[in-house]
Amino acid sequence: MSQQSVSDPKPFLIDGVWISNPTESFDSVNPATGELNYRVSMATALHVDAAVASAKKAAALSSWKDMLPHVRAQILMRIAALIVERGDELARLQMVENGKVWRECTAQAGSAAATFRYYAAVCETLGAEITPSRGNYLSMTAYEPYGVVAAITPWNSPLTMEAQKVAPALAAGNAVILKPSEVTPSAALLLGEIALQAGLPPGILNVLTGNGAITGKALVQHPGVRMVSFTGGTASGRAIGMIAAERLIPVALELGGKSPHIVFDDANLDAAVENIIGGIFEGSGQSCVAGSRLFVQRSVHDRLLGLLVKRSQAIKLGQPDADGAEMGPVSSFAHRARIEQFIESAIAEGGKVVLGGKRPEGEQFGRGAYFLPTILGGLSNQATAVREEIFGPVLCVLPFDDEADLIAQANESVFGLASGIWTANYQRAWRVARALETGLVWINTYKQLSISTPFGGFKDSGIGREKGVTGLRLYQQSKGIYWSMDPANFAPASE
Repeated sequence: MSQQSVSDPKPFLIDGVWISNPTESFDSVNPATGELNYRVSMATALHVDAAVASAKKAAALSSWKDMLPHVRAQILMRIAALIVERGDELARLQMVENGKVWRECTAQAGSAAATFRYYAAVCETLGAEITPSRGNYLSMTAYEPYGVVAAITPWNSPLTMEAQKVAPALAAGNAVILKPSEVTPSAALLLGEIALQAGLPPGILNVLTGNGAITGKALVQHPGVRMVSFTGGTASGRAIGMIAAERLIPVALELGGKSPHIVFDDANLDAAVENIIGGIFEGSGQSCVAGSRLFVQRSVHDRLLGLLVKRSQAIKLGQPDADGAEMGPVSSFAHRARIEQFIESAIAEGGKVVLGGKRPEGEQFGRGAYFLPTILGGLSNQATAVREEIFGPVLCVLPFDDEADLIAQANESVFGLASGIWTANYQRAWRVARALETGLVWINTYKQLSISTPFGGFKDSGIGREKGVTGLRLYQQSKGIYWSMDPANFAPASE
């Protein structure tokens, strides 16, 4: 990427060329300090047109479309190696844009590299199928890329989310137009630079920065885009789904969650507490799988709540790059104001703030969008703070009496992304895991994730599955081929 002055907006990438838009730009603000990071160019509908044209042309070239899988895999492996080489740079870009602590950012840079390595391996080794024939013919399945794929990513974990979309979409043979959140644009821009350095042909990965209303909408509506992959809020996902339905194009949606984290009375409470804390307060609770609804069997409710309060009080809140910092700010001042509205609604609906519920005191927090780890009690399963996704460091604790009561409460949600179960009874763990209406269940652990295991949600939490082998097939369309085995059909025509 070419160097620019502090006042010049960061350029975006189309067809291997860095393009600046000095007349239309937006600000990137560090949520830990309130200071301006830089200005970023806004991609308009005209830029979307150019990016789609570039991607469509590049995707159709035999040099990419017909590239042998092991050769494409080599490019993906080079991208992975460069991500490792520039891992600290990627991590710092994410840290100053969304406020994640340094430890999380560096781990996510490593995860992004691992994702490209995984899909390089899948690309090189994945085969098609010979299907059982019902006659004198050979029938088989082949898989073809869609052509131009739009990948739209969120601000909470851009390093991992962008890798999880771009790597399999490229491995599948598509050209990708990546539109990161306007809150966290820079990791995607650096990924575009890395991809070119690794030998990816120009136009195969374009990166457009901008907001959803202008850049995102133009991209989803563009007739040259043949598939859309989106991770973000349910309202935005529903709007994208409606456009995709009108255009009759496939769409993958990984959306919101209000995940139930369940503790039975026979659980290892000490282990459960550590995982509950990580499940809701890591990343300041800004995770789609955050265990934000904690259901505790009534007989151990008070004891567990006491352990949670004690452990939460010990969480080190600080600047994202401070030594030992466990929690940084939330992503923006506007987002903090939204979280505060949920706290107000919880109190108005009869809830009790057991811990936190406010901004931290102290000069070191005054300029940033900080919010204390918060635990709410006394709410019903119908309360606004329990039903809606807060996407912040707010844990709602609810008691339950027995297994039937628990399943009824846990499933009484429009969301169905993830869940966690703590019990020493493996039979109960199995029953409850099967009964929960979620796409992911953790048993006696939480937030364990693997790129090799499919990921996605039930109900309003999304459509489709990312990760794993199915995460590559997500970006391909199947084609049935029938090949006659009748020798007469291959004989020359009689004169």
